[in-house]
Amino acid sequence: MPFTKTRLASALLSSLLLLGLINTGVNAAPSPTVVDTTPTETLPLNDLRTFAEVLERIKTAYVEPIDDKTLFENAIKGMLSNLDPHSSYLEPDAFRELQESTSGEFGGLGIEVGLEDGILQVIAPIDDSPAAAAGLEAQDLIIKIDDQPTKGLSLMEAVEKMRGKPGTSIRLTIVRDARKPFEVNLKRAIIKSRSVKSQLLEDGYGFIRISQFQVNSGAEVAKALASLKKDNKGQPLKGLVMDLRNNPGGVLQAAVEVTDHFLSSGLIVYTKGRLANAELRFSATAANASAGVPMVVLINGGSASASEIVAGALQDHQRAVIMGTDSFGKGSVQTVLPLNNDRALKLTTALYYTPKGRSIQAQGIVPDITVERAKISQEDGVIGVKEADLAGHLGNGNAAADKPSKTNKNATPRLQDEDYQVNQAMNLLKGINVLRSTKTP
Repeated sequence: MPFTKTRLASALLSSLLLLGLINTGVNAAPSPTVVDTTPTETLPLNDLRTFAEVLERIKTAYVEPIDDKTLFENAIKGMLSNLDPHSSYLEPDAFRELQESTSGEFGGLGIEVGLEDGILQVIAPIDDSPAAAAGLEAQDLIIKIDDQPTKGLSLMEAVEKMRGKPGTSIRLTIVRDARKPFEVNLKRAIIKSRSVKSQLLEDGYGFIRISQFQVNSGAEVAKALASLKKDNKGQPLKGLVMDLRNNPGGVLQAAVEVTDHFLSSGLIVYTKGRLANAELRFSATAANASAGVPMVVLINGGSASASEIVAGALQDHQRAVIMGTDSFGKGSVQTVLPLNNDRALKLTTALYYTPKGRSIQAQGIVPDITVERAKISQEDGVIGVKEADLAGHLGNGNAAADKPSKTNKNATPRLQDEDYQVNQAMNLLKGINVLRSTKTP
């Protein structure tokens, strides 16, 4: 149907509303105050006319009829998709799933993804998820979803294709390290993610794994520290390994609360943006749940956003040794701005900086000690053989020492014996304790 003058005026009015140039004052979220003031600009009438003309041409010439609502929703998506990879328009389902993901339970594959030169890339698989069980790794490229190429899809379109009813199957085609593509079959599931896990490794050394930053992560880390001390017979820990590898980030406030458990004073992170409420500063409180325990923080290319805030703050305050490989480099802050009809904008509103003023955006955290991922392997008959195991060995007169050593093959393998980076973190912490004990007054 051709546009009448009335319909064209309506389209122009809708265009103005989309661009935020007219305030309806009805059911609208309050507009944030902009910090920097600029001279009042005239309405971009030529651009609005072009917008209305394009709308008219699509309505009259497109091969299939298309309604106004669909056109305007697509226009909104287009505005956001061309800003940066992390800004998006959230329709009701996507908005609801975002809220669920920060509370710790949601449906899907359990994978954080982003766009790298237009190609879908894995930022990190979430612990105990189908993606983690299938062996997906940070920096894997997803080139097909159920045999459909991902090239050209927006981030939200790709995410929507990977969502689905729990129990249904999906096939991803993966490229890793420029090798031949391979396929991975996964079943969607309800993801129940424990954001914090802990265990006592050995002889007073603790381990805390944070898989993502959820609203309760700060409280969970406090509980983990208390539990580790209890497991250590009430004695202070000799050292602590905090594992932030493949942690894609999450809630900013949670990252601040976690960091605060390891600092007694000083700045943790600050943000800069154009909005008045984007200028934020977070500082540590006097309470220190960690009691100053020596610590190593493990990071890798899957450590992003909130996990980089924690690593950067502890590095700047020289509170921990950062070990592993360079982090992802997502130093931007997204604010979720609710709209009408259960929709929202996820909009990049600020950049965050470490206490010393370092921007992490597109650079990441560089570890103090680079340790690449590796496997610890033991060849049968080579490692673990002692003199007492050799046939015909000389005894020393001590009955117990003369017996061949016995290895319990059914013993549960220790984390530090399987994970090379954890192993190196433990070695460093032990070295720190040796140095402390040999210092002269």
